[in-house]
Amino acid sequence: MDSIDWGTEGDRCIALLADLLRIPSVNRGTGEEGDGGESPAAERLAEFLREANIEPRIFEKKKGRACLVARVKGTGERPPILLNAHLDVVEADPTRWDHPPFGGEIHDGYLWGRGAIDMKHMAAMSACVLALLARGAAGKLDRDVIFAAVADEEAGCADGSLFLVDEHPDQVRAEYTLGEVGGFSLHLLGRTFYPIQVAEKGVCWVRATFEGNPGHGSLPDPNSAVLRMANAVSALGRARLPMHPSAPVAGFLRALAARLPLPQRGALSLLAVPAVAGAILDHLVTDPDQRRTFGALLSNTATPTLVRAGSKVNVIPGRASVDIDGRVLPGQTEASFLEELRAVLGKDATLEVLRSLPPVETTSTSPLFDHLAATIRRHAPQAVPIPFVIPGFTDAKAYTRLGSTCYGFAPVRFDPTHTDVVFSRMYHGHNERIPVDGLRWGLTLLYDAVARFCSRKNGVDAG
Repeated sequence: MDSIDWGTEGDRCIALLADLLRIPSVNRGTGEEGDGGESPAAERLAEFLREANIEPRIFEKKKGRACLVARVKGTGERPPILLNAHLDVVEADPTRWDHPPFGGEIHDGYLWGRGAIDMKHMAAMSACVLALLARGAAGKLDRDVIFAAVADEEAGCADGSLFLVDEHPDQVRAEYTLGEVGGFSLHLLGRTFYPIQVAEKGVCWVRATFEGNPGHGSLPDPNSAVLRMANAVSALGRARLPMHPSAPVAGFLRALAARLPLPQRGALSLLAVPAVAGAILDHLVTDPDQRRTFGALLSNTATPTLVRAGSKVNVIPGRASVDIDGRVLPGQTEASFLEELRAVLGKDATLEVLRSLPPVETTSTSPLFDHLAATIRRHAPQAVPIPFVIPGFTDAKAYTRLGSTCYGFAPVRFDPTHTDVVFSRMYHGHNERIPVDGLRWGLTLLYDAVARFCSRKNGVDAG
């Protein structure tokens, strides 16, 4: 670590991320060629890696939707480790941003842009880590280190990591994978935690369709398809699906509670008790962001996102539908989720599953998890690493199919005094940005974690 000029390397990482943020690789979920447009971002990474004498490979399932894979070879004594980042981003309304979402500009100590946190910062850091390893900064590696920068994560991974796993598995086969979401500083009641993701919810995207009699708009029909749908959506908005505190969520709550004072410690512990968890959320968790996060970790969720009905203002349509973003806890199934959804929407709804991906759960007792925790403590001695569960999904859905143990670990440090910058709000929110100093810190942490883990037999202590 001491032999590396971290000022220069940090500058290089910031410049690379700024370039990536200026590429509007927006995934609108159409599934068409060119949607997402990740190829220019992949080419920018390829250019950066070639300057470090690393020759990447580019794979495309659809034109314009490139995935990049690069590798620094070790001795092969142990299996590879994979660093993963997705290059697609969600849409951004520039009228709601303080600075251009695709400008890659630095203001007030932050690098602004759609994808700064979700998750082009990991792409930039991983490319920089590979470049350092290729220069021999860590000595001889006994593992290959692979970097995959993929397309299409935001729409379900079909044209990205799942494509690589299904059609080019040897390119990304690894014992361990590091990706999103984890390694960020979480400030709570004066303590700093660093979550390491060990589990994520499954996906069940559903279309609920309602039928009714068509008619003329001048004659209101209280049983029309549109009103049936509207009533069902309203019921869904008011409902809380049954609580199912899964084992990884209970572990996260225990680890969090153990470091907090009373009465917060007691309240967090009770969140793992289904009979009282709802009351605890409603009356004792006062922060709305925390309430939403804990609520999403304790139950399956169903969020209405797209509604469709009619084609003419004076015609009552005979059909209306709503697309629902369903997320399923570890230990739950698609079938159990659909039962809970039907109980809220009622018998009038016809349900069609549009996309289903299972939950992912891995262990928090592995050599790599222990090593990541030790690395965090080395760089942030007062911080507490804890296992973490996320309500969303990641490319881990793909890599676990190859038997990889996947952890969310894309480190970045946030300033606890900047209370308007909350990690969870950066995901898909307005004014997404990353602290420049926090990115520099994340680069050193990621490099240290990877270099030590892959060089232990060559005189580097794993910590």
